[in-house]
Amino acid sequence: MDANLNFKNFQIKIRKSNKKKLLYYLRKIDISDSPEFIKSFKKDYKYTFNRDLIRKYRKYKNINIIGMGGSSLGSKAIYNFLINKIKKKFTFQENLNLREKALTRSLNIIISKSGNTLETLVNLNSKIKNNKNLFITEKTNNYLINLANKLKSDVIEHKNFIGGRFSVLSEVGMLPAQLMGLNESKFKQFNYLITKKKFLDNLINNVLSTFELIKKKKFNSVILNYDNKSDDLFKWYQQLVSESLGKNSKGVFPIISTMPKDNHSILQLYLSGFNSNFYTFFITKENSNQKMNSKYLPDELKFLSKKNVFEILNSQRIATENIFRIKKIPFRSFLIKKRNEETLGELFCFFTLEVILLSKLMKINPLNQPQVELVKKETFKILK
Repeated sequence: MDANLNFKNFQIKIRKSNKKKLLYYLRKIDISDSPEFIKSFKKDYKYTFNRDLIRKYRKYKNINIIGMGGSSLGSKAIYNFLINKIKKKFTFQENLNLREKALTRSLNIIISKSGNTLETLVNLNSKIKNNKNLFITEKTNNYLINLANKLKSDVIEHKNFIGGRFSVLSEVGMLPAQLMGLNESKFKQFNYLITKKKFLDNLINNVLSTFELIKKKKFNSVILNYDNKSDDLFKWYQQLVSESLGKNSKGVFPIISTMPKDNHSILQLYLSGFNSNFYTFFITKENSNQKMNSKYLPDELKFLSKKNVFEILNSQRIATENIFRIKKIPFRSFLIKKRNEETLGELFCFFTLEVILLSKLMKINPLNQPQVELVKKETFKILK
């Protein structure tokens, strides 16, 4: 974790024996004993679409992603993190909002693993007319398959062993990424990272430190995000952590905090409130030429005229870290040095492996979400 980002871990002592156990498990993940979705993180993963299909739909400049949760969060994270490299316009229909308008005379990419997601069916109902439609779903007898056949639309198979929150490097995230004009192969960092000692050390130390904090009843993982282009990355992370670890009266509650805005509303609580939080600082280095105009600064603040906006933002981040350190508030820190596909692929890999390793320590199955199904069934019962 050098070329693309700097990572500082929690300052917590970890036993060497515990490190060895997790390293052994990580090697099994790489070789044999891994959740099946890990296949999609590797460079040799075989997509259920081909280059001809990409060429067919590449002409569309306006694209609507229609899907809920993991069907859209990953591609939205990619779009906003790398938006400066993308020349096309994407919208994301990811909630029930009848006033929200999709782009017309455009391409709809309609995504649902089950093919029966209620909100997706409602959203596409008003947006399917006058647009080209492409479906990503399991090839079973479901609503989307039947609709696609009726419309004579292309269907890309959503592999049944890949759950929504783990699908960002599968067809679900990589097809939209290719249509954004991005290089999907550069997102595939797993094969490289799993061989790098520094990455593995950082990952394992981070997981063991987090587990120690959980044992001390610190359950709230607060993301102090200083990069507005990463807001959707942490919404993706929020689902990943919540649905994977939130079971059996256990879990970690991910909270996204927008910085430095929240210095003026929530920081007091972080510094002096209840003691059940641990923190992640996240900032991306930007080349900013936007500097303060000394004409509008009082004499005692003239020194600001030599600073650009990123320098001011980063100073606030460093100052907050310093205060946390003095107060012995547990935190880790990410400084992103390059905003590109490789960096985002590394973050997807790091956070996903973090959750899988934590689930092993917490003795939780990270791959299901049984309570979510209860609400779906109850909703249909009410509607009928």
